[in-house]
Amino acid sequence: MDLHWLKPLLGRPSPFVTVYLDVTRAEAAGEAEAADRWRGLRRGLERDGASAAVLDEIGDRVAVPTGVRRPHGRVVVADAHGVVVDRVLLQPPAQSTAEVGPAPALLPAVRAADETVAYLVVVVDRNGADLAWKTSDSGHGPSRREVVEGGHDDVHKTREGSLARRGQTRAEDSWERNAEAVARAVEHAVAEDAFDVVVLTGDVRAVALVKEELGRPALDVVVEVPGGARGEGARGDVFEARVAEALEAVRERRRAEVLDRFREAQGRGEGAVTALEDVIEVLRRGQVAELVVHVDALAGGLGDRELFVGPEPLQLASSASDLAALGVSGAPRTMAAGVALLRAAIGQDAGVTFADDGSVDLVDGIGAVLRWSDGSTPSEAVPTQSADQRRLRTVI
Repeated sequence: MDLHWLKPLLGRPSPFVTVYLDVTRAEAAGEAEAADRWRGLRRGLERDGASAAVLDEIGDRVAVPTGVRRPHGRVVVADAHGVVVDRVLLQPPAQSTAEVGPAPALLPAVRAADETVAYLVVVVDRNGADLAWKTSDSGHGPSRREVVEGGHDDVHKTREGSLARRGQTRAEDSWERNAEAVARAVEHAVAEDAFDVVVLTGDVRAVALVKEELGRPALDVVVEVPGGARGEGARGDVFEARVAEALEAVRERRRAEVLDRFREAQGRGEGAVTALEDVIEVLRRGQVAELVVHVDALAGGLGDRELFVGPEPLQLASSASDLAALGVSGAPRTMAAGVALLRAAIGQDAGVTFADDGSVDLVDGIGAVLRWSDGSTPSEAVPTQSADQRRLRTVI
């Protein structure tokens, strides 16, 4: 799961305000309910010394409806100068929270990243297609739209008369040429943007023709979702529910791929580590491709621990002496372990994947898939780096 959009939080001036808000709006009193939730959180932030100007900006943001009709949440993170991150959450928090402190509360934002899917909706008919660039955490509509008209307008078959056969041939040829134009537009979009999935919908015959014309890698990310239509006639609620199912399948596949890599690397005895001390070691060496975190670890056991950190994200240690050994001078600074680990992951462009109970073997609720390994990398097979004996496997 990509965390690149959280990178602007690194190196920003504190204090940080993190708001985790249920912005679900009911049919009648929804606007007032959302406003009341924010007002209650704001009072607490004011007591804790948050800037009035920053709170005003956050209030202006959350006052604008997301456009999402289902229950959902929102995470907003601001530094000393203003809002840096503003994301829609697929699920509302069980309880709306807000805090101000020297570091952002990264867990809600990382949860939002775990849910985010970038996708292209392609609604086709026999004349062309409508393309819409979307992300699952944006309720304000597509970030971009494009209309493709094939240019071949003889798309209706002649059903009777002496020219019937010739008319049918011309119509089918027009469908194919128009499908080619749509396919080229989709391929261009996929080459320019890293979509997790392309949702292809619309006229059944046109959908089939477009798929026949698509090459890889576009075809590899296409999913057919029935129910969409150009212009009037789309069954909105039914279609959106089917799209939501397709996006959830993408999330599940994305998580499964990372967890499979972690398990395979553990089985080889290289390419993955687990236990807090070993994860700290590979994070500060810049070896991590993906953090693997138990779903409850950052808010549970790791949430109760603190690490020592320096001004740079990769400067982290479990003791002040270890931090000094990294060359960090001055009074040591502490940070919640979960925040420090996520900060280091973001600082080296690593992703984060959440694991459910029993899906992988994690010590301390934390592990990592590595970009590279060498002889000094903590090993699952040889206990040379970690004093934590719990991670050792029985070797037969």
